[in-house]
Amino acid sequence: MKLLYKEWRREVATKLKSQKIVREAMDQSSNAPMHLCHVNKLTIFINRTYTVIYSVALSFLLYYRASFFFHDTKTPILPSLIVFAAELVSSFEWLLTQAYRWRPVSRTVFPERLPEDDKLPAVDVFICTADPEKEPPVEVMNTVISAMALDYPPEKLHVYLSDDGGADETLNGMREAWKFAKRWIPFCKRYKIKCRSPKAYFSAAEDENEDGALGVTDFIQERQIIQEKYEVFKERVREYARHGDTGNSKRRDHSAVIEVIQESSSNHAFEENEAKNMPLLVYISREKRPSHAHHFKAGALNVLLRVSGVISNSPFILGLDCDMYCNDPSSARQAMCFHLDPKLSPTLALVQFPQKFHNISKNDIYDSQLRETFSVLWQGFDGQQGPCVSGTGYYIKRLSLYGKSLKEDHKDLMELRKSVGPSNEFIKSLLGKYNPNVKMAQLAETQQLASCTYEDGTKWGEEAGFLYASVAEDYFTGFASLHCKGWNSVYCDPPKPQFLGSGTTNLNDFLVQGTRWSSGLVDVAISKYCPLIYGLSKMSFLESMCYAWIAIFPICRFFSLWCLATIPQLCLVNGISLYPEVSNSYFWIFSFVFLSSVLRHLYEALTTGASLQHWIYEQRIWMMKAVTSHLYGSLDAFMKKFGLREASFFPTNKVDDIEQLKRYNAGVFDFQTSALFLVPLASLVILNMVSLSVGIARVIFLGELEKLFIQVFIPFYVVVVNYPIIEGMLIRKDNGRIPPSVTLWSAIASIIFCVLGSIIFM
Repeated sequence: MKLLYKEWRREVATKLKSQKIVREAMDQSSNAPMHLCHVNKLTIFINRTYTVIYSVALSFLLYYRASFFFHDTKTPILPSLIVFAAELVSSFEWLLTQAYRWRPVSRTVFPERLPEDDKLPAVDVFICTADPEKEPPVEVMNTVISAMALDYPPEKLHVYLSDDGGADETLNGMREAWKFAKRWIPFCKRYKIKCRSPKAYFSAAEDENEDGALGVTDFIQERQIIQEKYEVFKERVREYARHGDTGNSKRRDHSAVIEVIQESSSNHAFEENEAKNMPLLVYISREKRPSHAHHFKAGALNVLLRVSGVISNSPFILGLDCDMYCNDPSSARQAMCFHLDPKLSPTLALVQFPQKFHNISKNDIYDSQLRETFSVLWQGFDGQQGPCVSGTGYYIKRLSLYGKSLKEDHKDLMELRKSVGPSNEFIKSLLGKYNPNVKMAQLAETQQLASCTYEDGTKWGEEAGFLYASVAEDYFTGFASLHCKGWNSVYCDPPKPQFLGSGTTNLNDFLVQGTRWSSGLVDVAISKYCPLIYGLSKMSFLESMCYAWIAIFPICRFFSLWCLATIPQLCLVNGISLYPEVSNSYFWIFSFVFLSSVLRHLYEALTTGASLQHWIYEQRIWMMKAVTSHLYGSLDAFMKKFGLREASFFPTNKVDDIEQLKRYNAGVFDFQTSALFLVPLASLVILNMVSLSVGIARVIFLGELEKLFIQVFIPFYVVVVNYPIIEGMLIRKDNGRIPPSVTLWSAIASIIFCVLGSIIFM
């Protein structure tokens, strides 16, 4: 008996010890961080050392330029003054970029450490579309379906689509998407499908889908059934598009339409049961009238913010472009690793994921992947107070968008009504303890919230919601509404892209998009919200430097590049030296500044996975955008500032042209774009070709190599980097070449420029 008792006690002790170990492990797990921030000290050391050395070299260069004005010389003062100004502006821009290199960080998340599903907060997904002709409904519906299929409790997931075009085909496409999603979402969850966009999933090879059930008979059969249903879904959506009314008049003038997408009854018990586990899907087309400003994408997002506030009122919002589908279903859980951190959460407004694209070729001649922005700059931005809102792929806290009216805990309902409008239900949603109701979508209250007059006399677009003063509403809101109000953000760049979109694959769309972005950024730079002035007292100095660079880099680049691509060349044609001779010690200062800058760019390209060839592409695109998109975008902003034109917004074309796509994949430029873009490009290349020829002649026949070495090298570098433009003018005969008429006008412009320049400078 004693032996049995001892054995029983030993067994109990063992069990208690095991339970203690389990409890300790659970406690450690609960206390384990949900994310880590990694600081690469070696990278920081390299960056800061380079900054110091380069700053010293720049100081000597600028001293050389300034000292010129205190010495008697035969060199005309005007070209020297222009080049000096360009070098000053370029140096200032470089100085601002060093804020990004000061403390770059990277982050790791641990979604498995999140609390149970019933403790996770709800998420609203905002997707915006504006033009079914440029944004095909099938692509938009794939984004909608991928968002509905996120790995998140379905009762806590609500997907809203804003259709600014008010197109019938988009609404009908939403209804078809709901029907297909009832089969697609259970299929994804049952077989743990990683890619939740049907188009991307069925387009990829089977071994690329990472499906654990590959080879299982049931999986293969169901996959085939789902694929057949997807083909039917696509055909129905395209049929609606073929017969839909997409006229411009309707896009600018239509009533509000709000519809919760659902079926009142189903003939299939299976589908009826699965529908109970579906996220909420809502279609919203706000009222638009020609007599009322609609404020483009920012206005659409603010309507989504209000309407969703009375329907679901989730504390967090995922913002997506209509072509940016969810490539990894775990993005919401990864974002919650930051938002649910009690140390970080009180001041955290935003978790930003990088923009990445599924249609980028290995050549990527237009640098559509934005490598430098999302692989270099945003990591440095994150090392300060975090990046700005970057258009798409962000999880933002709803509270942060309501401005100071809520942050200061207003109790004056009249004051709150003046700030956010007269809707009682919406005001209740702001004050807490509000139970949102999906039935609100059927009431007049939501129609009022989506009306074009609701914002009249309120603070929407000024203090509440996304801000209206710039077409770059994402950047401006992140700056003025978030970081200037004390909020922070983080940048999360996991190994697997969380979202994949459609990058620009032709020169016209690329330059038009760049012009629009430049215009919106310069809008902020020349307003009272200029980060160099407005932001200094409201955020850290380095964070304001980061924001300042984004706002003013279009002005800096177009000014400095236009000056340095024309003035030294004109002086070379006339035998005027603007740079030190080879025997002069300052020659090595200029050489170091140029070579170290180029090699630094090459180093960053190679260390972030780019190739030597792509580095050359980036050099070329930087020049092309500076003399076209940045120029026109800056001019557009100044014209709006002085009331010479109204703001406009054109969605980027998401429809692929087969011939243009073939050229893009082959690494061949397609020059089918406006002469407004082509003439500056061709004119500058012709001018540099002429100056290079004259410079070589001077070196050979007059022996002026030592005197004019730098000025001969500059056009040589421009011509070599921009060889595709020369090829498009003189060699190619296909439809994608530069038209002969453009080449002729460009040559005439170059000749006139040379003659006038010679008269002025001589």
